[in-house]
Amino acid sequence: MSQIHQTAIISPSATIDDTAVIGPYCIIGDEVSIGAHTTLHRHVVVSKLTRIGQHNQIYQFASVGEDCQDLKYDGERTWLEIGDYNTIREACSLHRGTIQDKGLTKIGSHNLLMVNTHVAHDCIIGDHNIFANNVGIAGHVTIGDHTIIGGNSGIHQFCRVDDYSLVGGASLILKDVAAFTMVSGNPASAHGLNVEGMRRKNWPKETIDVLRQAYRVIYRSGLTTVQALEILHKDLLPQEPKIQLLIDSLQHSQRGVVR
Repeated sequence: MSQIHQTAIISPSATIDDTAVIGPYCIIGDEVSIGAHTTLHRHVVVSKLTRIGQHNQIYQFASVGEDCQDLKYDGERTWLEIGDYNTIREACSLHRGTIQDKGLTKIGSHNLLMVNTHVAHDCIIGDHNIFANNVGIAGHVTIGDHTIIGGNSGIHQFCRVDDYSLVGGASLILKDVAAFTMVSGNPASAHGLNVEGMRRKNWPKETIDVLRQAYRVIYRSGLTTVQALEILHKDLLPQEPKIQLLIDSLQHSQRGVVR
């Protein structure tokens, strides 16, 4: 039997795995599914139309799967999906999508959302990310894998924050953040590569050196984006496959990258 506290309120249409733990005063709404070994510690609200995977930890006063704050939202059936092994700390708010996009907000696996993180409608968030306290992520934002977003930072709607990047605390992100880059400020500007993050992952010096070359080509050479992409493709990608992530950042950007 799943461990459901007697004070919890559970919709008859919710599906809760037998190994899940639902703590005191939690509220689980319609068409919510909660996977194996996930724990809602206490006072957690999962509103409706939400799929939560396995081995997640969700702390008190988190609001999960609530209607979004987009004024165009008119009660349509939209969803929130959360993967596995995420830690969602106190007072986080995670909203469902809108039909103006794909009708889905999606959070991957192995993420840490610290206190009071807000993930708005239609965001797509990857794996192994860390969002520090009071991070605000506006609607339609895409965040890759292995990023760190510093506390009290805000990310403008429709921006991308690509893999292995780092956003310093109290930053305002108005453009896309390219893979591997370290940005900060209000508005944010680029301040080099996230080298410390690479070292913590035990990346070889040769890989880091090639990525440094690529950073200089993009940010310090004065070349146009087209010219920089040509050098990345021709000279650096054959040396290091991870250069492709930088190429993707430049080619997929709709708002321009933070420089």
